[in-house]
Amino acid sequence: MLSRVLLVCLSLSLYSSGSSLSCRWVDHKFRQHSRNSLDLIDTMAHNSTNTTEDAEVNFPNDLYRQASKASAEDKLSFTVQILEEMAALFEKDHSNASWEENTVDHFLIVVTQQAEGLHSCIKSHGHKKKNKKLQMYFKKLSRHVLEQMGHSAESWELIRKEMKTHLMRADQLVLSLTN
Repeated sequence: MLSRVLLVCLSLSLYSSGSSLSCRWVDHKFRQHSRNSLDLIDTMAHNSTNTTEDAEVNFPNDLYRQASKASAEDKLSFTVQILEEMAALFEKDHSNASWEENTVDHFLIVVTQQAEGLHSCIKSHGHKKKNKKLQMYFKKLSRHVLEQMGHSAESWELIRKEMKTHLMRADQLVLSLTN
């Protein structure tokens, strides 16, 4: 009898480890952090100037399509990279943006916690190779939007809108792992 119970437990553990993702952080914390980061970035919009200019850098839809077809671990790595790049971008001089500093600080904390939480779900925990195209995209945002527009309030509003789209797409990508 005991050997059957042990066999059933072993079978269940092997089955669950073979599933697409088994990570308590994604199951229990990701959604809350995702909502918080989206709420905070929306709050920043209420304290922002409106702009009619469009960003000169195209959103990387093709990279998201590729990531959506990738393994669970690669999806997580891609999302972690997005969150880390986003945090680095918001740590730049945003003094011309009309955002409350504590809102930006809280946003950075939540985004960093998301990145760290998702990173804890990656089994290899090694330094996975960064997606070069994604790195280049964020460099272009920094150079072509922020620097060329003098870190103006308008440039930061363009960045904020772009990052909101990233947060929504990253949310969809991670939640696809739980289905």
